[in-house]
Amino acid sequence: MVSLFPIQLNEALVSKKSKVILGPVSAQIKAGGPTVVIGPNGAGKTTLLRLIHGLERAREGDVTFAPSDQSKVYKKQCFVFQKPIMLRRSALDNVAYPLILDGVKKAQAREQAHQMIERIGLGGVASTQATYLSGGESQKLAIARALITNPDLLILDEPTASLDASATRDIEALIVDAAKSGIEIMMTTQHMGQARRLAKKIIFVHKGQLLEMTEAKSFWNGPKSDEALRFINGEIV
Repeated sequence: MVSLFPIQLNEALVSKKSKVILGPVSAQIKAGGPTVVIGPNGAGKTTLLRLIHGLERAREGDVTFAPSDQSKVYKKQCFVFQKPIMLRRSALDNVAYPLILDGVKKAQAREQAHQMIERIGLGGVASTQATYLSGGESQKLAIARALITNPDLLILDEPTASLDASATRDIEALIVDAAKSGIEIMMTTQHMGQARRLAKKIIFVHKGQLLEMTEAKSFWNGPKSDEALRFINGEIV
């Protein structure tokens, strides 16, 4: 596996109709996650992840990755949206689809997808059209669809938003297993309990700026910024 890290943000700025959403930001993001991005609503958390993945383009500055061939870095990462997009085909074929796009023969892709779908506990709905799945099942399927490509980096935008406790527990287990397998995880969450359970590193975003980027233990023991301290204490910032 070729690591994309460190990821370098070089005076990167994202704006919409002259309004600055994120930046300018200069930072080096190193491996060793899961890295959990937290901050108030509208702070720029999702924009940061979209910028790293290439779904947003910097109006100024840029994002670079460790490999010298920058043209291939986006093929080594996957992005799972808060509301995953399901193809109008079976759950099994949703998971097999990215392999087929990469040139894997359909029978082989479906076999690998079958193994993956059994592994995440969705074997019972393998033949169900994916658009009919529950929210928790859809999120698990979307993560499985990303994991089957064996990415260097898996980016998750609030992967358990609006899910019940059981589904949240299952998704968190998938994230932990993926991290243990060597896949770097970057994710956003609004749930501080989840951030405490999963994060090895924390990025705190406030008003489009990365105010803190540190080891999780150090962050929880005492944030350096007043904004972060107030945020984790439940205050409006």
